[in-house]
Amino acid sequence: MRKTLMATVLLPLAFGQAGSALAQSAQDAQRSGNNSQATAELFYMIQQLQGEVRRLQGEVEEQRHLINRLQEQGRDRYIDLDQRILDLSEKLSSQPAPETSAGSNSAASSSAPAVKEYRQPGPEERKAYEQIQDLIRNQKKYDEAISRIYEFIDKYPEGDLTVNAYYWLGEVYLVKPQLEQAKQAFTIVATRFSDHRKAPDALYKLGVTHDRLGEKAEAQRRMKMVIEDYPASSAANLAKKYLESGNV
Repeated sequence: MRKTLMATVLLPLAFGQAGSALAQSAQDAQRSGNNSQATAELFYMIQQLQGEVRRLQGEVEEQRHLINRLQEQGRDRYIDLDQRILDLSEKLSSQPAPETSAGSNSAASSSAPAVKEYRQPGPEERKAYEQIQDLIRNQKKYDEAISRIYEFIDKYPEGDLTVNAYYWLGEVYLVKPQLEQAKQAFTIVATRFSDHRKAPDALYKLGVTHDRLGEKAEAQRRMKMVIEDYPASSAANLAKKYLESGNV
């Protein structure tokens, strides 16, 4: 009788403890399942974010490549134009000057600024200049081009191509970018050789260089100088567009 009574008392307790243990195990299993699902979802989100970062990095690289290509095309166009102008200048200098009347000559001299006659290059000088162009345009060896430009300027001073060399020195420094050095090179062309055909372009690029240095007021002043001093030049048109764009 006493054993039956004890069994009656203990059995419910045992079943109750077993039930609690089973319930706890079920809760632990559910929490473990929820944690696993959360981990899987987090891992998936990380993978998605990594894929998005890789896609954006690819787009940035494409844009950088496009900008570099456009810059190179712009430099190539400048070099081609520079070469054509040089060829035309040499042809004109080799032709005899046309005869004009005294009246028309005085009128022309009063309406146009005097242009200095620069020494035209010989074959060796031209070859050295073309080699510098090749370093800039085709080989993209800018450091070597800078060294060769300095050698060229030292060997062939005060020539027509000497001014061109100073200008391209500024262009190469602008690309690197070494802005203070670019400013110095463009300043030499714009001030010391202000009557050369490259002077308007140099003055415009000087304004661009000031702008990139954060010297907005000076950049604006240089752009206005291009328009006032060389109103018929292509550089004046570029300066107008630059001012209208609100960059300075």
